[in-house]
Amino acid sequence: MAIVDVPRILFIDSYDSFTFNLAALCRRAIPGCIVYIIKNDAISFDKLRPLLNQFHAVIIGPGPGSPDKDGDIGIVKDMWNLETDHILPVFGVCLGMQSLALAFGATLKRLDVVKHGQVSNIVHEGNEIFKGVEHVQAVRYHSLHVSLNGDEPLEALAWADDQEDNGWVLMAVKHTSKPFWGVQYHPESVRTCGGGGDVIRNFWRLAKLWSTVHARRVEPWVSSTEAFVGRPWPHLRTASSLSRSPSPDRAVATCVLECPGVSLPTLCEKLGVGEESSDFVLLESAAQPGRYSIVGCLLPSTPKVTYRIGQHSIHIVDGDGDRTEDLGEDVWTWLSAFMRKKRVCGGGHKEVPFWGGFMGFLSYELGVHSLCPTLRPRLTEEHDHHPDVNLVFVERSIVIDSVTGRAYVQSLLPHDTEWIATIAAQIQDIHSTSITTEDSSGRSRVKALQARPPTVVLPDKESYIQRIRDAQDYLLSGDSYELCLTAPTRISITPSTETDRSRSSSWDLYKTLRKRNPAPHSAYLRLHPSTLLSSSPERFLSFSRPPAGVCQLRPIKGTVRKAPAVTRAVAEGALTGSVKEVAENLMIVDLIRHDLHGVVGDDVTVPQFCGVEEYETVWQMVSVIEGRLPNGTQLDDDGLDIGWEVLRQSLPPGSMTGAPKKRSVELLSNLEGCPRNIYSGVFGYWDVGGGGDWSVTIRSCFKYIEDSQAQSADAESSSEEWTLGAGGAITALSDPEAEWEEMIAKVQSVLPAFAATA
Repeated sequence: MAIVDVPRILFIDSYDSFTFNLAALCRRAIPGCIVYIIKNDAISFDKLRPLLNQFHAVIIGPGPGSPDKDGDIGIVKDMWNLETDHILPVFGVCLGMQSLALAFGATLKRLDVVKHGQVSNIVHEGNEIFKGVEHVQAVRYHSLHVSLNGDEPLEALAWADDQEDNGWVLMAVKHTSKPFWGVQYHPESVRTCGGGGDVIRNFWRLAKLWSTVHARRVEPWVSSTEAFVGRPWPHLRTASSLSRSPSPDRAVATCVLECPGVSLPTLCEKLGVGEESSDFVLLESAAQPGRYSIVGCLLPSTPKVTYRIGQHSIHIVDGDGDRTEDLGEDVWTWLSAFMRKKRVCGGGHKEVPFWGGFMGFLSYELGVHSLCPTLRPRLTEEHDHHPDVNLVFVERSIVIDSVTGRAYVQSLLPHDTEWIATIAAQIQDIHSTSITTEDSSGRSRVKALQARPPTVVLPDKESYIQRIRDAQDYLLSGDSYELCLTAPTRISITPSTETDRSRSSSWDLYKTLRKRNPAPHSAYLRLHPSTLLSSSPERFLSFSRPPAGVCQLRPIKGTVRKAPAVTRAVAEGALTGSVKEVAENLMIVDLIRHDLHGVVGDDVTVPQFCGVEEYETVWQMVSVIEGRLPNGTQLDDDGLDIGWEVLRQSLPPGSMTGAPKKRSVELLSNLEGCPRNIYSGVFGYWDVGGGGDWSVTIRSCFKYIEDSQAQSADAESSSEEWTLGAGGAITALSDPEAEWEEMIAKVQSVLPAFAATA
């Protein structure tokens, strides 16, 4: 086939979080097509107009905002006024359809009851873009809609009957003489059935027919056009075997021990976790369905990397001292280059997910900065202290498998057999002496370490509820479908002067937290100047080692506390039977599919949608989204770091922002008024073999430590200030009072670690 015959589709993106889902649907529905994606404000229409003759059709995607606002719609409004010589077939979705209808005289209105993440039956007459399409159930994300007055050059093609909510709502339209079509619903959603690929195929059929009848000739492609519209999506290339070769002089030395039931807290205490002035890293699966726990055994020479937004250098402390290095392109690229040099050639056990590598946390603001580089974060003195990247490169580690009862003692250092043997002996000693019961005195120790009860400062209820109402105003105006509103709780502890100041109060806090609120993604990360204690239930992203390279995300939306009467059937009824809970989950699933499609291209699946899973203390509604690169391809820049690139493009977590993500993040910056810092970022690891696992930093608390001598005599009379973030997903269906109570309930899941209550 000559290149001129290959369908070329121009996709105009209005900063939506479902764009790549729609682009992937187009690639499936229009065989062999090439998709070019541009933002609606990336190029002036005067520059774009002469390039349109090289495209067969245009897709105008959904987006936040209103079609009557230039800042929301950009060049889209100009597409409907093309001169005859430049007219080409156009298909609009949601905001795209609203813009089409508005341009030709339709009336823009607000729905009485908004439809965000809800499924509707679509009534159509089986013609035009619905030819051959039978029953349609489609997902809707809109608070605005258009209605026809009867004198427009437009024809209605489909409707939804919202009955007492909104009555009949227009769901599809066509221009009577120009090749313009549009749908209000989202054909690309994972829960749209019947009105997705079939409708896109029909559009392509009608587009070709119109072009034939009107003798429209598509001009041959000019390579210089890519200077204006970019390269085709997805941005993949043939893999280079040379670029995937790890360093031949690095390998993993491992000793495997059979030690079921070994006490992890006891092991950590043997390894020095009680010394507050030193760094310590533990990622613990403290409850099902977690499996592996990882202890990083740090050395004075262990490389530690920190970075703060706005800096042009990265801070490194290792065996060579304390120094800074120029970032180059950005912190993500620097970290990727660092890890590339640390790849191993073998020796590790394949079943062990971590052989060594980076462990630590990434802040919420780091993700915001990647997503919205021009958005100036609302910095506070506290945020200036906490690094946005705080990682250590772990060369010695212990991994405990709670399922098999095995412990793996590992080292990346050459000739490290003596250390491995010493640690193995310690583990065997702990196991053989049957020190397998958890220390139940953690709470009393926490009390003993405090001179008086902690001071707890909750968010102001009146202000928080007003912010909920403000958030709902944004939802009603079409600026977002869901906003995850959060607020910090401050906890002040005054250490007792009568206790052993060399003892780690934060470790005792963590032991109490893991006992009272055990979680599959618990963590104790003491990386000066920050200490993070986590009992998170939510894995964000895991990615397997090459060559499989599967990336999996597991968003949680929907929780029911366990109780004697709450069986699985009861929990499933409460969660999957709730329109609000399912809608929240669906929005994040579609958002995550977009993030994954943006990196790996077409191969994104949802093996589990709104499944109810049993955890230690709750039932959770969890969806699973997976993506992988096609065989024989790699990312444009390198191909080694597929999981790292997915992490970069997926932050901040969609379950902690809302959708569309970019606009939601901007709105939340104004609504919340202060940085989130470590809260609602991610923590976890990036393995030297290429895998990784990152969890959402929720049900967590953190503090800032002035220096590595935070527990010195000078600090005896000073207080420790801990921050505990919590919040909830605000939708149009949210009840402000209930959202406040939900936020407080999340705070109360962590407060008992401080022997405090809200």
